[in-house]
Amino acid sequence: GIKEIFESTNSKSKNLPNYKIPSHFINGLITVVFGGSTGIEVSTVVASATIGSVAQRKQNVFRQYKTELICAGVAAGVTALFSSPIAGILFAIEVISKKVTKAFLISNLIAVAIAFGLIFLLDEKPLFAVTITTWHLRAIPYFILLGILAGINSVYLTRCVLLFKSQFSKIKIHYYKILIGSLILSTSLFFFPQLYGEGYHAIKGIFVHSNDVTLSFSLVLTFIGIILLKPIVTSATLASGGDGGVFAPSLFIGAFLGLLVALLLNTYLNANVIPVNFMVIGMAAVLSASIHAPFTAIFLVCGLTNDYTLFLPILVVCLISKYTAKLI
Repeated sequence: GIKEIFESTNSKSKNLPNYKIPSHFINGLITVVFGGSTGIEVSTVVASATIGSVAQRKQNVFRQYKTELICAGVAAGVTALFSSPIAGILFAIEVISKKVTKAFLISNLIAVAIAFGLIFLLDEKPLFAVTITTWHLRAIPYFILLGILAGINSVYLTRCVLLFKSQFSKIKIHYYKILIGSLILSTSLFFFPQLYGEGYHAIKGIFVHSNDVTLSFSLVLTFIGIILLKPIVTSATLASGGDGGVFAPSLFIGAFLGLLVALLLNTYLNANVIPVNFMVIGMAAVLSASIHAPFTAIFLVCGLTNDYTLFLPILVVCLISKYTAKLI
C-alpha cells in the first residue's frame, strides 16, 4: 500500500485512482476480520491519501501541491487511528515527504486538527489502557539490549515480507496464492490463536496480566514461537492478496518481545525491571526500525497508551533499534 503512495508522490503522471478510497477500506477490514495477520492501518492510510490525491486533481489551484495533499490525507489517517496528531505529521514527513514546505505545514496542520477534533467529539478512548508509573536509570542497559533485539526482529519481519512477495509473484494463478496463504495462516492460527487478525486482543491480554506472569519453559517456547511466526503469517497474508501493512505486526512483535526480555531478566538476572515498560518500549522500537521513522514511533505509541512517562527511554531505544536495522 505505501509503495503506491511513493509512486504517486514521485511521479507527475501516476495518480492514486478514486476506487482506492472504498476498496482499501473494505479489503483491509475483510482481511483482518477473517484472520489475516496484518493491521488495517496501511489500508486506512492509503484510503485517506487517495482523498488527498483526488482533491489535488479536482481543483486547478491544488495541482502543484500533489505531495502536500497526499501527505495531509496520510497524516489525518494516522491521527485518526492512533489519537496522535504529532505522529500523523511526523509520519508524513519521515516516511512520505522527507521535506517541509509552507503549503505542507498548512495543509497537514488543518488535516490533523480536524481528524483529532473528530476523535475528541467521538470521545475515543486510547487503544491500550496501560498504567505506567515510573522507570529507573538502572534499567538503561536492559533498554539498550531491547533496542538491539528489536532492530534484529524488524529486519527479520522486513526480509520475510520481501521474500514471500518475491516467491508468491512467481505463482501466476491467483487462486493458488490464496490457497497457499490460507494454509500457512490457518495452520499457524491453530497452534497460536494470538496471531489472529491484527493481534491487538492478544496485546491487551498480556498488558492486563504482565505483572502476574511467571516464566516457564513452555511459556518461553510459546513467546518465541509467536515472535518467529508472526512475520511469516503476516508475509503470507500480504503476499497472497491480503490488504494491510507492518504497523500492527510491528507493535505486536514489540509487545511480546518486550515482555519476554523483561521476564528473562527478572528470572535469571534478578534485574527487577517493570514488564509493562518493556512492552511499551518494545512496541515503539520494532515499529521504529520497521518503518525507519523513530519519531513517528515514539509519538504513535505514546498516543496509543495516552502516557508520556516513558518518552526518554522510548526515544533512546527507538534510535538504537533503527540504526541496528540500518546497520544490518
